[in-house]
Amino acid sequence: MITEFVYTHGGDILHADQHQDLDQGVSFMRVEWALQDFDLTPDQFPANFGRVADKLQMSWRVEYSAVPARVALFASREDHCLLDLLHRWRNGELRCEIMLIISNHDDVRGLAAFYGVPFHHVSVTSANKVDAERKQLRLLEQNHVDLVVLARYMQILSAEFVARYPNRIINVHHSFLPAFIGARPYQAAYERGVKLIGATSHYVTEDLDKGPIIEHDVTRVSHQYQIDDLKEKGRDVERVVLSRAVRWHLEHRILVCGNKTVVLP
Repeated sequence: MITEFVYTHGGDILHADQHQDLDQGVSFMRVEWALQDFDLTPDQFPANFGRVADKLQMSWRVEYSAVPARVALFASREDHCLLDLLHRWRNGELRCEIMLIISNHDDVRGLAAFYGVPFHHVSVTSANKVDAERKQLRLLEQNHVDLVVLARYMQILSAEFVARYPNRIINVHHSFLPAFIGARPYQAAYERGVKLIGATSHYVTEDLDKGPIIEHDVTRVSHQYQIDDLKEKGRDVERVVLSRAVRWHLEHRILVCGNKTVVLP
């Protein structure tokens, strides 16, 4: 019924992908079509398609690729993920508008200036955390931000902050969790002779690093690697995993069901 609806209204279907989760009894579908001859305007589409959706008891949304998402990047002192995202954005790999960079340190100000992105330093301490988040949220609202990307932002967001952007905050972290927790995970991994370095990108929930996973990746290491070598490999994987997750989100390929994601090609 869905593809028939698109075809009936003049849409030229470019991609149609679906997946069925047998455990949850849920079907997922992503349909992409050209609007050149489509006879429904964005204002007309919800009411017309809503009748089809009601028959199928669907949860659905429609996105228009001509309207790029407005993105805010959060960073701290480490700049490898931030630099990678800015470079991919400048090269056209990430189709979005990067509206601003927010950091709790001043280290990446020069990087923001080089790429011509407004930079805001918002210091965060245990004493001013509530006020700092209010300022950050105000900046996001003023810039009409659609997506927040934590590019190695080393602060924990409050549940109130996360609730403002459900499934619209993406984070990345090393894959040593939960085996090696604390401030020195690479040291702990080195001492145990770990042979794989990995990273995980996920949507942020109030349960810290337990939100719906978007992407993983790993690379092998050996006993010859020192701690700095492990960290270098870890940074490489974090860059790739985060950029994939952001790109898939911007291309509206990610469907969330509970604490799982389905990423359709």
